[in-house]
Amino acid sequence: MNMLEVSNLHVKMGIQEILRGVSLTVPERGIVAILGANGVGKTTLMRAISGVYRSSGGSIQLKSEDITNNRSYKVVRLGIAQAPEGRQIFGAMSVMENLILGANGGGKNGFDATLDHVLTLFPVLKDRLKQRAGSLSGGEQQMLCIGRALMSQPQLLLLDEPSLGLAPLVVRQIFDLISLIREEGAAILLVEQNAKAALQVADHGYVMEGGQIVLEGSAADLRADERVRHAYLGGG
Repeated sequence: MNMLEVSNLHVKMGIQEILRGVSLTVPERGIVAILGANGVGKTTLMRAISGVYRSSGGSIQLKSEDITNNRSYKVVRLGIAQAPEGRQIFGAMSVMENLILGANGGGKNGFDATLDHVLTLFPVLKDRLKQRAGSLSGGEQQMLCIGRALMSQPQLLLLDEPSLGLAPLVVRQIFDLISLIREEGAAILLVEQNAKAALQVADHGYVMEGGQIVLEGSAADLRADERVRHAYLGGG
């Protein structure tokens, strides 16, 4: 069964159509990458799935249940959590308070057990629970952003540019954690401009241009595709 099915999705902002008939699937326990330049609609797609933006056409299904245009808090309760672009943590609040807010979004079972699990994934946060989130390093803030999303015990995790602005060593740590999160049972939809890293961890990928899907295939096929290599991987 597919965890997520997006079919012919359209999203407008005023009179401008940002998404124009986007269709994709994310299988259970799969990692799917969405590649594309800035401004092609990747973040709009993520926000439509998570209920932040409303669609003007098409459908979004989570495990065959139609969730199109559900409010974002309902989407979280149904099992989708998003770690947004730019982290968007609450900088004036403590690390612990940020994690609590994530659990309030949809976690149903065992707050203490879920917290222990998140802190096992991100041990650096364990020593900083009382620290103001805004004082964390960029990599630590990204870990907090993902950890906060995991506090709602999602079936599907939406990751929007998790490597943005991070040092190469931290990027490797983040992508190792993405693989581990999938191994523990979650499906992942990954928007990422670091195409090389994304296609190393993903099973399948889609390329977006101008609000549309223009190419899709297995991660291996996309790595070998001359168009992808030229545009995103620095190859000829």
